[in-house]
Amino acid sequence: MATGTTAPRELTLRGILLGALLTVLFTAANVYLGLKIGLTFATSIPAAVISMALLKAFADSSIQENNIVQTIASAAGTLSAIIFVLPGLVMIGWWTGFPYWLSVAVIAVGGILGVMYSVPLRRALVTGSDLPYPEGVAAAEVLKVGAGVGGAQENRKGLAAIVLAALLSAGYTLLAKMKLVAEEAGTVVKLGSGATALSTSFSLALIGVGHLVGLAVGVAMLVGLFIGWIVLLPIFTAGGVPAGTELADFVSTTFREKVRFVGAGTIGVAAIWTLLKMIGPIGKGIAGALAAAKARKSGQGAALDITERDLPIGVVGGTILLAMVPIGLLLAGFAADGPIAAALGTTLGLSILYVLLAGIVIASVCGYMAGLIGASNSPISGVGILSSLGISLILVAVFGLGGDEASTRALVAFALFVTAIIFGVATISNDNLQDLKTGQLVGATPWRQQVALVLGVVFGALVIPPILDLLNTTFGFQGAPGAGPDALAAPQAALITAIAQGVLGGNLDWGLIGLGAAIGAAVIAVDEVLRKTGKRSLPPLAVGMGIYLPMALTLLIPLGALAGHFYNRWAVRQSDPEFAERMGVLAATGLIVGESLFGVAFAGIAAGTGSPEALALLESNPLAELAGLVIFAGAVHGLYAWTRRAVVRV
Repeated sequence: MATGTTAPRELTLRGILLGALLTVLFTAANVYLGLKIGLTFATSIPAAVISMALLKAFADSSIQENNIVQTIASAAGTLSAIIFVLPGLVMIGWWTGFPYWLSVAVIAVGGILGVMYSVPLRRALVTGSDLPYPEGVAAAEVLKVGAGVGGAQENRKGLAAIVLAALLSAGYTLLAKMKLVAEEAGTVVKLGSGATALSTSFSLALIGVGHLVGLAVGVAMLVGLFIGWIVLLPIFTAGGVPAGTELADFVSTTFREKVRFVGAGTIGVAAIWTLLKMIGPIGKGIAGALAAAKARKSGQGAALDITERDLPIGVVGGTILLAMVPIGLLLAGFAADGPIAAALGTTLGLSILYVLLAGIVIASVCGYMAGLIGASNSPISGVGILSSLGISLILVAVFGLGGDEASTRALVAFALFVTAIIFGVATISNDNLQDLKTGQLVGATPWRQQVALVLGVVFGALVIPPILDLLNTTFGFQGAPGAGPDALAAPQAALITAIAQGVLGGNLDWGLIGLGAAIGAAVIAVDEVLRKTGKRSLPPLAVGMGIYLPMALTLLIPLGALAGHFYNRWAVRQSDPEFAERMGVLAATGLIVGESLFGVAFAGIAAGTGSPEALALLESNPLAELAGLVIFAGAVHGLYAWTRRAVVRV
């Protein structure tokens, strides 16, 4: 933070308006991509880049003001992950569209709860933690370079590293969308009496993420990949392929319907363990917040260090409790005409208590996962699965199993509605702590950033429902009544809906989740032994993510972590190790920046043309995988070689 009598501009009207404008752009892009292919992108870095470009026109702009813009836009862009739940209500035929104000209320209340829950977590997981926060660090580095922080020569070289890496990652993605190179490569192989699939995406951004998260997380994810794809999948596919089914389809279906549930069980146990280990730091965070509140009341607020200036803990706690009122009203209105009306008071009481308590757990776990591998790669749908499981079990306890189809459908709809509220907490806490890490690194005032997060939630909540309605009207969702051949897959919404249907219909395979829980317990034991015998660790949540996420999305993270490890070993031997290491961080950041910015542009092109193949020059390219492998490997090697030369030639 700047010193002197004049504080830098931070929470400004123009920054809020720019953040709101970027919210519309990024939220629309994320909603479309998430429903089409099941993936969303982190919006903080592209928002920071665009904000810097536009606010440079104002002489009094500051790095803190740019940080507020990216905070608003990233909160709204991340909140679009609510699409992993809400379309389920259309898929089961409960809704035919998305009632505007009802949808706005669900999204906004859940998101604001996510902001409030994560305020005390900032002290536990950001200022009092050594978690890597890859995207938070990357966004901070972008803002620092744009603001000219550091020496002129270092900034020049740092900016060159970001630009070169961004051009490489955006350029490769452009070639992939043109079908000149492959976006991913994979093959299905027999393994013993079963089969598995080996695959990887060609995403330079994931190399950057791997570099930033470090070797421990990378190794843990690799262990998870081995368990899921080399051990479990061949076992689950043993016994032969069903008649009339292709081997590749059989392997893919088995992964979705079996291995991912094992991964969800592992994540669940690891999440509980993580929360138990965090109780102490969270308690210290709350105690620190109470001490700051006491200092304010005694007139010493101005003397507080900037890192102590959160939203007052009384406001945070009061907002959380007050939010239970609209949640109760929303749930009561939603359940008024169905079978839940027969036990409305009991169901509402248990559901509100569930939201209140599950919110604490989920905010903590999602913030921790984002700190481990970043918001983009965090398995947020796995949290949705666990949330759906919890509320479904509560409904089973109240209403039992075996009801008629109409009653079961009503209970599934209610479970999805409650899950949507909790999912808002999950998505925002997943992103919020990344933003607060960025704020810590650029000298932002925490309470101003937390206000910006609330504004981002409100902007996102207002924008998401009409976009969902437009896509529902234009394409529809697979599995919904009357869905056409071009219906959007909405894969996460379909999976979370299937969980609720499985529990309430009495046909969920609990053995898979139990197996995952046992694996999680074993990994926790190994991690504790490693920590007590040396400096190594095996983060259990990262192992669970490796099991749960597709190999194509995660394999490059361990490879990026290995590349970063070797680069950092080289960096410490240089004359200026700190500068050498920072250049590696900036190069990795550029890889994320380029692909993220291209993702925004491509989502707009795809939505405008109605086709994700809008840039394709070829229908098929038999050399795409080979060309992709050569160009991808060359880009990674070339970037690290250039970065080393730039460090040496200081």
